[in-house]
Amino acid sequence: MTEPDPAGSRPSPSSSPSCPRAEASPGAPPEAGAPSQPRLLERVRAAIRARHYSTRTEKAYVAWIRRYIVFNQMRHPDQMGAAEVTCFLSHLATQGKVSASTQNQALSALLFLYRDLLRRELAGLEEVVRAKGPVRLPLVLSRDEVTAILRRLQGAPRLMASLMYGAGLRLLECCRLRVKDVDFARAEITVRDGKDGSGSVELRDALQRKCLRAAWEGGWQWVFPATRLYRDRLSGQRRRRHLHESVVQRAFKDAVRTASVAKPASCHSLRHSFATHLLESGYDIRTIQELLGHQDVATTMVYTHVLNRGGRGVRSPFDALG
Repeated sequence: MTEPDPAGSRPSPSSSPSCPRAEASPGAPPEAGAPSQPRLLERVRAAIRARHYSTRTEKAYVAWIRRYIVFNQMRHPDQMGAAEVTCFLSHLATQGKVSASTQNQALSALLFLYRDLLRRELAGLEEVVRAKGPVRLPLVLSRDEVTAILRRLQGAPRLMASLMYGAGLRLLECCRLRVKDVDFARAEITVRDGKDGSGSVELRDALQRKCLRAAWEGGWQWVFPATRLYRDRLSGQRRRRHLHESVVQRAFKDAVRTASVAKPASCHSLRHSFATHLLESGYDIRTIQELLGHQDVATTMVYTHVLNRGGRGVRSPFDALG
């Protein structure tokens, strides 16, 4: 998912005069000796971590909730409701010109805030102006283009790119592979953390509670470890994460350029190419759906449109001209 930039362009409250506005009430002064309540964003972080959401989701949700509060003149979300949420989301679409996926992420963050933290249901969001998502077909590389790109990669990025194309893995799924996920005897790779990546962070703490030696066991080591250690923000311990995805992305971008491939291919194009080339080889759509991990076959059906692109099977009348 795309993370919003809290320091980036913020929606201006003055640009949406139809939005409901009210001055933030100071509220009753705290009683003497009463314990101080955690700040709202700290409560949001605690609720997200309790549900084992990924660090990326935590950062994105906190950033969107902060932007929502700033947009509404620093009012507390408990003093607002569906009208303010509708105004904020509509502003993102009309003034911010955000994509449909970005607006959906902001909506998910606010729904989490109200439903899971404030225990309130938001009704009447039907009037939200929804951002229109462009209809795009997946970018697919030919077999020759894949071969040319792989030949220009070296070391871990080359092996990871080969896995993404050969097994249809997403970039983060490949980065998060552990030794125990690779079964050489059965020629299988097990993907344990799917697209949302939930559990990929809190799994370490759960393992430490259940098995004190898990951090040193070979099966739990990363297949593609990072070259540097980092200090965990919660425990303060020095740990090693997997190779950062940006390392592979930069190497792949350089390989596409040096291979003189004109298409704006990314690492995810290898996954698209995996599915399309399987369809071309005669594999059925249900098998490909299972290999890709799609919950709905309609998501996999987009690759059938890729095969039909360009009028394949139709003879152009231009070819009949003398």
